[in-house]
Amino acid sequence: MQLPEDFIHSIGSLIPNKAEAFFSALEEDVPVSIRLNPVKFRRNPLCFSPGKVAQTVPWSQWGYYLSERPSFTFDPLFHSGYYYVQEASSMFLEYVVRQLVHEPAVCLDLCAAPGGKSAILLSSLPEGSLVVSNEIVRQRAHVLSENLIKLGQSNGLVCNNAPADFAVFPLFFDIVLVDAPCSGEGMFRKDENAVTEWSLKNVQMCAARQKDILTDVWNALKPGGLLIYSTCTYNMHENEENVRWIADELGAEFVSLQVGESWGISPALMPGVEAYRFFPYSVRGEGLFLSVLRKSASEKTGTIKNYFRRKNKNQKIPLLKSEMAEYAPLLQNPEEYCFVEKECRITALPHMHADTLLLLSEKLRVVSLGIEIGKKKGCDFIPSHALAMSTRLNPDAFCRYETAYEQAIAYLRGEAFVPDQLPSGFVLLGYKNEPLGFVKNLGNRINNLYPREWRIRSSHLPEKREELFSEVIEDPAKNPIP
Repeated sequence: MQLPEDFIHSIGSLIPNKAEAFFSALEEDVPVSIRLNPVKFRRNPLCFSPGKVAQTVPWSQWGYYLSERPSFTFDPLFHSGYYYVQEASSMFLEYVVRQLVHEPAVCLDLCAAPGGKSAILLSSLPEGSLVVSNEIVRQRAHVLSENLIKLGQSNGLVCNNAPADFAVFPLFFDIVLVDAPCSGEGMFRKDENAVTEWSLKNVQMCAARQKDILTDVWNALKPGGLLIYSTCTYNMHENEENVRWIADELGAEFVSLQVGESWGISPALMPGVEAYRFFPYSVRGEGLFLSVLRKSASEKTGTIKNYFRRKNKNQKIPLLKSEMAEYAPLLQNPEEYCFVEKECRITALPHMHADTLLLLSEKLRVVSLGIEIGKKKGCDFIPSHALAMSTRLNPDAFCRYETAYEQAIAYLRGEAFVPDQLPSGFVLLGYKNEPLGFVKNLGNRINNLYPREWRIRSSHLPEKREELFSEVIEDPAKNPIP
């Protein structure tokens, strides 16, 4: 790896006693890790195939290092949202949430694409929490939405907004996560572009942009609320200097965490700053900086009713209560949801968050929210792929067909699906008892309803098929997974 001279000098100044170990670590192989989707695993517990897992990620209940990198593209369970391919250091957020958050919270993941940290928030926050996942770049926002839809949870909203757009929600969020766009020094051994794009000028530009982002969103955080600030870079300009600035200029205090001594996590490099650093010579992962700050509790918290002004004060939120019976059989515990129709699309929203989600939708550019049930097309109703992915789908709502591996790959490619026997109408396809999506049997043909933009583009199969998961766990005592 050809590193910029300025970067080499900066690391030598940052960690002079560890610089040699640092550069040696950058020449080592990149660790491969995944995080299981807890909700789907609990519903359908599978065993790892022998020899696939090297060890667990120590700061994550659901994280695993793999012994080698499989072809994730050709694993149907990857497409079903059974697990997420995630860098191990970033899973530290799971530990932060479990240690600090014990009551339901409304959380904003401000710079959320591609979705790994939102995935952690959705599964780690206490039951009853709501996660707003935002991405300013439109294309990346759709990738974010795809990844979170596959998780199958209903307590989220994905939007495509600038940080300043959240100024209309003063003192609203209990937690704001800013995984800030940065110079990407921690990704050098994974991303060659990060190396070529790096410069001292870019570091300074990123540090200034991070302050702008924090300033824009700060008023949306409740007094006493938590700001979780992270980057995947090493320099102090984007890290310690910025969180020190937050504490001094915006009004916050650092929150300490108790971390395992054997984990290899390093403390902040600036006196008076509480932060957690991941260096590749001491942890099995990429570069990460994370700090938690609590906003001063001097401001009064408003209520959501004060944030919005409807043109007609008597206007009601358009719920389809009278038509609920038509869609209720599609979900488990349908009484926990209300149904909304917009542009012929039917969406189920958790009752406890329905008003909040709809009011947020008035001010944000929403990409997805709740569970999209399906759409009306003339006299027909077409179930959505999000419904197939949802862990709240009623397992008896559709006929199911368990596919073989080759059938599953053909389906995920968008190819014609021709099984020996298939019931007429909409059929939910599965693989290893995990839903993959819908087809519709019309008798003379079968329509593949897998989303076109999500399809596997590669036309070949790996020479060697390697299953990451092998079988259902029948004896919990033998379960290697928590």
